[in-house]
Amino acid sequence: MAKNKKPLPIYENVEIEACAAEGKCIAHVDEKVVFVPFVVPGDVVNLQVRKKRKSYCEAEVIRLVTPGSLRQEPMCPHFGVCGGCKWQILPYPEQLKMKQQQVYDQLTRIGKVELPEMRPILSSAKTREYRNKMEFECCNKRWLTREEVASGVVYDNMNAIGLHITGAFDKVLPIERCMLMDDLQNQIRNAVRDYADGTGMPYFDIRQQTGLLRDIMIRNSNTGEWMVLVQFHFEQEGDKQRAEALLDHLAGRFPQITSLLYVDNQKCNDTFGDLEVVTYKGSDHIFETMENLRFKVGPKSFYQTNTDQAHVLYSVAREFAALTGAELVYDLYTGTGTIANFVARQARQVIGIEYVPEAIEDAKVNSALNGIGNTLFFAGDMKDILTDEFISEHGRPDVLITDPPRAGMHPDVVQTILRAQPSRIVYVSCNPATQARDLADLDTAYQVEAVQPVDMFPHTPHVENVVLLKKRT
Repeated sequence: MAKNKKPLPIYENVEIEACAAEGKCIAHVDEKVVFVPFVVPGDVVNLQVRKKRKSYCEAEVIRLVTPGSLRQEPMCPHFGVCGGCKWQILPYPEQLKMKQQQVYDQLTRIGKVELPEMRPILSSAKTREYRNKMEFECCNKRWLTREEVASGVVYDNMNAIGLHITGAFDKVLPIERCMLMDDLQNQIRNAVRDYADGTGMPYFDIRQQTGLLRDIMIRNSNTGEWMVLVQFHFEQEGDKQRAEALLDHLAGRFPQITSLLYVDNQKCNDTFGDLEVVTYKGSDHIFETMENLRFKVGPKSFYQTNTDQAHVLYSVAREFAALTGAELVYDLYTGTGTIANFVARQARQVIGIEYVPEAIEDAKVNSALNGIGNTLFFAGDMKDILTDEFISEHGRPDVLITDPPRAGMHPDVVQTILRAQPSRIVYVSCNPATQARDLADLDTAYQVEAVQPVDMFPHTPHVENVVLLKKRT
């Protein structure tokens, strides 16, 4: 006979002490660490434990007893349910302090490398409407808030277009207004919802893998262009016509859309990197500009999500590279060649490597578009492309710039870099924890000369960090 589980405890009048990783804060109860989201240091709260472990537990707020002096009103009507911008209730200068400390802690505790004095974090000029891309799920199982469940109301329409709830892959929180991107994206998304609901278009069922309307990606650029890509799941006669009727509706209502695209996705997930993208109206790309450069951005292209801060970030990388015009530069994880083309005019030659073939094609186009003739681009898995043989053929880099994904660099890539022995390495990272791990592996041959955090994502705990390493003599 199974034992009855003890109910998880409720802790009352707990004072929140400090910010921690992943946007959570910490407190201590009975010498146990408690991790709590959607609070700020100084808050006094009642907590319901949701997960209990030997040395720590995770809890959620069931009552705010006394707000801390740092707490401010959140800007978003979905705060506390949507898991996106957990730090809205923390004033922006305090967010910057936390991010600066986060970078320092991770580089010292994980990397354990000797650091110079860190530069102060570079803030984002925009703290609202700073994103150039958002993706929204379309689902026939909307998430009901605790208040909605308690009300006992039975909802006839359970369709939702919005964001996934953390820990509930088949539930979507309907988003009425997101503050992170120009308001036109709200109008476009809500127009899709109203049209789909008004015409009875079936939303996708993630568990059953049925339904027509699946996903919406919206991009804009600093040239004023807008891209909308709708993912459909064609499964019965007439679905393509229904999809095209929706696209015609969007094209007629929003002349700002210069690139209207769609995908028929029959896979079990919403990634479309391996699928054909159909250009329904307009162009298959939009353009971004940076200084005197233009960059082609397609639906599968990676481009930094905060356009203005991308310029700040890449300017730091260029400064750290300290190019004179004589250097051979390797740009690892080059994406659409943004950094490679950004520094090319100060280098003898730049070689970019990227996993996504479509991104490499865009990188080549971007070089041609800007009259840059000293770049070479290669597509493939980094650990397979960047080998000793590759370096023997193309030359040993004087400067190496690397901007890997959140997982950091593969150990084989790190070892190849050590054998290549560039004079300087500029490491751009969206995850200082994995950056710290890689810095520890490079520490035998390279010394950290400069550290510059850059805030790309206000109201979130995410932070970019640029590190300059020089070869030890």
